[in-house]
Amino acid sequence: MANTISSRTYRDKYRLTTLDHALRTALVAEKVCTVDRSDNLRIQSPYGSASTVTIQALTGTYSPADFTTTDDTLTVSDEFIVSEHIMDFQNLLSNFDLFAARTEQMSADVAISIDKYVINNLCEDGTGTYTTPTGGFTTAANVNEIFGNLVSKVAGYQESYYGNMYVIVENTDMAGIIQAGATNGFNNADNVLTNGQVGRWMGVDIYVVRSGTFVDATLGTKTVTNAGHRVFGVKGVTTYAAPRGMNVEEKAVSGKTGMEIAVYGYVGFKAWTPKLTLTVDITLA
Repeated sequence: MANTISSRTYRDKYRLTTLDHALRTALVAEKVCTVDRSDNLRIQSPYGSASTVTIQALTGTYSPADFTTTDDTLTVSDEFIVSEHIMDFQNLLSNFDLFAARTEQMSADVAISIDKYVINNLCEDGTGTYTTPTGGFTTAANVNEIFGNLVSKVAGYQESYYGNMYVIVENTDMAGIIQAGATNGFNNADNVLTNGQVGRWMGVDIYVVRSGTFVDATLGTKTVTNAGHRVFGVKGVTTYAAPRGMNVEEKAVSGKTGMEIAVYGYVGFKAWTPKLTLTVDITLA
């Protein structure tokens, strides 16, 4: 079906599109997950099970243990698609290339949808759990306690060091974090008060997504119940597959001028069994 745009759109389109670049949602998933862009439908687990070490008096003997493996695979199971048809006169009479603008916008929207999908799967599949004090992140007095408790969930693992921890919150949570940042430590407070920077807390990278990212919904083949939740964990211990990234097609349609644009991508996600406890589902109280 053709898109309908008003005559005013032809005059104002360039201004609105330029502004829109600054208003797009930040993407997080690739910063906290390992990304596989191969063409494989199924990806095997990169982690083996832990072995059991026996501590005994000096005897020089041992009993071999049976070794078992558990199948743990990532399967690409969902696709993300958006398509529009732009009439030739719509593109011709606009102040700039409408095809290029819509392709860019559609690509951004697919990327944001994939990000939301991965974040909700992170929260859904992680077996670590934590409930915040009443008020959650929005209460400044809670922030140090929350981060201290979260870090303790993964402390002691090699993967948790060198800045590899993260927390994903919504923009509404930042009210308490910013207030806490302005009163904790000279250097930290100076950054918050002067520059508004709250990028890390107790070695945890803070990523902020827009309100409404954590949802109760069916996302493709996945059903998630994450409203009122946030997620914390160690980077790189989960994987999402995005074979060949995003694809763009332009095609002529019989009976219509112009071109149809379709932007699509395939995605699979896996929180690997041996590392499930390193992803923590946060419940806001």
